[in-house]
Amino acid sequence: MSEVKVIVLRTAGTNCDNETKFAFEQAGAQAELVHINEIVRKEKHLSEYQILAIPGGFTYGDDIASGKILANELKYKFFPEVKKFIGDGKLIIGICNGFQVLVKAGILPGDGMSATLSLNDSAKFEDRWVYLKSQKAKGKSQKCVWTKGIPEIIYLPVAHGEGKFITKDKETLKKLYENSQVVLKYCSDSGKNTGYPDNPNGSVDNIAGICDQTGRIFGLMPHPERHILPTQHPRWTRDGLKKQGDDMQIFTNGVEYAKKYRV
Repeated sequence: MSEVKVIVLRTAGTNCDNETKFAFEQAGAQAELVHINEIVRKEKHLSEYQILAIPGGFTYGDDIASGKILANELKYKFFPEVKKFIGDGKLIIGICNGFQVLVKAGILPGDGMSATLSLNDSAKFEDRWVYLKSQKAKGKSQKCVWTKGIPEIIYLPVAHGEGKFITKDKETLKKLYENSQVVLKYCSDSGKNTGYPDNPNGSVDNIAGICDQTGRIFGLMPHPERHILPTQHPRWTRDGLKKQGDDMQIFTNGVEYAKKYRV
C-alpha cells in the first residue's frame, strides 16, 4: 500500500472535519472529506479506504440526542458496509460527536455491551482544556492501537454538552476493564482521579475514551485533532515548545498500523 486513505465522514452540523483531515495528512495519510449522502447514493464506498474518522461537531443540531441521528443513518442506511469495514480489520476513530455516534450505533463498546453518553453533570457546555491519563491493564500491553506510545498524561481540549459516559450496569463496566477497553481517563495535572472540574462531565470512573475488543475502534470525547502542533498548547510560550502536540501520536499510530498490516 503506497498511501493510507482516510475517509472523514461529514454531514449537516459537522464542524471539525477540516482539522481532522489536516491531522491525518500531517501523519502521512491521504484524507478525504466525504458527505454521508455520497455513501448512501453509492458515489463513494467505505471499501475504498483504510480508516474511517467521524469527527466532532453537532450533527443535525444534536436533535433527539447528540449523535443519535447520524448513528441511525449508519445503522439503517449502510450498516452492512460498516460491518464489512470492521470485519476486514480496518480502523475507526470517533471524536466527540463521532464518539457519541459510535456508542449510539452500538459499534462501541461492542460485543453486545451497552453504554451511552449523556448530559454533563454541570448541565452546561464544557469548553476548556483537561488532563487525561492513558490506561494500561496490569501485566498487559496497551490494547488500543491508536494510543500506543503516547505519554502517560496528555493535555487537550473538550467541547461538549453531552459527554457523560455511562454503562448500562456495573457488569458492563467490569467487562470494559477486564477486556482492557478503557483507554483514557480524566485526571488532575498529577494524574489523580478527581471530580469536577478535572472530570468535565461526570463520566463513570472518569472515563474519557474507550476502544472495542480488537483495539482498532477508538472513541473519545476530547479533541486530539486540536493538539497536534506544539503551538496549539495554550501555555507553549511559558512551558516551552515541544517537538509536537500531545496527540499527534494518535493519528500517526492509526496511519502506521494501516500501513504495517495493509488493511
